[in-house]
Amino acid sequence: ENVFFDKPCGLMDQTACSVGSAITIDFKDPSNPIVNKVGFDLAKHGFALCITDTKGSHADLTDDYASIRSEMEGVAAYFGKKVLREVDEAELFANIADVREKLGDRAVLRAIHFFAECRRAQEIYRAISEDRFEDFLKHIINGGHSSFEYNQNAYSIKKPREQGVALGVALSQHVLEGRGAWRLQGGGFAGTIQAFVPYDLLDTYRNTMDTVFGAGSCYVLSVRNYGAIP
Repeated sequence: ENVFFDKPCGLMDQTACSVGSAITIDFKDPSNPIVNKVGFDLAKHGFALCITDTKGSHADLTDDYASIRSEMEGVAAYFGKKVLREVDEAELFANIADVREKLGDRAVLRAIHFFAECRRAQEIYRAISEDRFEDFLKHIINGGHSSFEYNQNAYSIKKPREQGVALGVALSQHVLEGRGAWRLQGGGFAGTIQAFVPYDLLDTYRNTMDTVFGAGSCYVLSVRNYGAIP
């Protein structure tokens, strides 16, 4: 993706697919990432994983994807660091007035999202490890809010009429409120909706998403506890 499509994405999704189950990944050393894995049984809790393709076009969105990374790296550079993981979060909040003046509000908000999401990933992992399923769902929803509100990758400001991901989030909340969890997935903008749906709402949820985004848009999946197999 980096070389062929010139898309400045990371390796998180690809690694998760290749390893399987629920995992955490630490890319401090990109050549030797630290991967922790824990078994994850959605069926035991009566849930399925639904991924909905909102059918948005990725054309002309490279700048939108690139801005997330460049703005976060800009905040890191303000503190003399290469990446945000090297920055003290308290220092960011202590210097927000100057950072926003030099780099803009969106860069600050995206940095705030980064720190919160890193903590949230650890909380999700612990919730799964300890079989605290309701806490897991809560963290998924909170992460979705942060991605939408602070990371601001639900839609491109260049295409305000095309907000399929945002609409998918709204539909998911309408159908699942109080029962499951939902969030925009991956890079957002023209991407997918991830939802954890209880079995008794599965048909309603899938029909709702297929009606809006087209037949076959909603894929009902399970999380398998093994990764790529030759």
